[in-house]
Amino acid sequence: MRTLKYSAAIREAYAQLLRDDDRVFVFGQGLWSPWYVGASMTDLDKEFGRDRIIDSPVSENATTGAAIGAALVGMRPIVVHPRMDFMVLAMDPIVNQAANWCYLFAGGTSVPIVVRAIINRGGEQAAQHSQALQAWFMHVPGLKVVMPATAYDAKGLLISALRDDNPVIYIDDRWLYSEEEEVPEAMYEVPIGQAAIRREGVDVTIVASSFMAQQSIRAAEALAERGIDAEVVDLRSIKPWDKELVFESVRKTGRLLVADGAWKTCGVAAEIAATVASEAFDALRAPIERVCLPDLPAPASKSLEDAYYDHLGVDAVVRAAERMARVRERA
Repeated sequence: MRTLKYSAAIREAYAQLLRDDDRVFVFGQGLWSPWYVGASMTDLDKEFGRDRIIDSPVSENATTGAAIGAALVGMRPIVVHPRMDFMVLAMDPIVNQAANWCYLFAGGTSVPIVVRAIINRGGEQAAQHSQALQAWFMHVPGLKVVMPATAYDAKGLLISALRDDNPVIYIDDRWLYSEEEEVPEAMYEVPIGQAAIRREGVDVTIVASSFMAQQSIRAAEALAERGIDAEVVDLRSIKPWDKELVFESVRKTGRLLVADGAWKTCGVAAEIAATVASEAFDALRAPIERVCLPDLPAPASKSLEDAYYDHLGVDAVVRAAERMARVRERA
């Protein structure tokens, strides 16, 4: 074991997968410029050749469609979208083709493709370069969606995604790239659909994924100083998501706060809140809270951007948990 940054853990997973299986190749924009994907693919083209690390033209639809075709004939492609916003241009091959082929052919074929989507917000990039669209893909039958929050999971979930015979959307957040953790040198898998308890507690359950899981851990530490014992559940996968672990935690604490780094309406947090309200309502002792972005495009102005992303801050999670604690005090 040694300590790796989140971005370095992704890079190591790529290298080991490429070395382990000749069918694996990576296809996407900017892959020969390491800075463009946050050093998560540094020098892979030099190590494995540019016939396996393919820097594509600016055509998200064609790139993704070509990779799906390669998966159908037995290859194991990873398509990289350096900004998730522009995956919108590839919605037809992802949603209409990759997600449906197994069903349409009665299980006779599959599409073993990984679509890596990078959330790359902040830095005054504004509305078209800052969007987190995970809820769109969570909505689609036939797709799996993973969102690692730690360096260990960044490596293990990428390996699991590539070895899965189904199409997997692998979403990583640039705001996590400097997070560090001990990561094994050997290849390993993190099971898709299995959440992790990052901190145990008895007063409130905080369910989160990706960047917001890290924010929630920090919030739980601040809450402990205020006498509130929060349990943090890192979903790791949002499709499928670990309902049983979430239900178990909510039955212990009686309170649920869901934190998601995207818009509030019809988002991941809304789905989890609705599921708990319908299937574990008897366990709730306070209204469910959600910490999300407001339903507004990301602004370009630095001062407005700071105010916008404050909705995803540690203090936002702390305030929501404190509101739930006050409900307890009035009971």
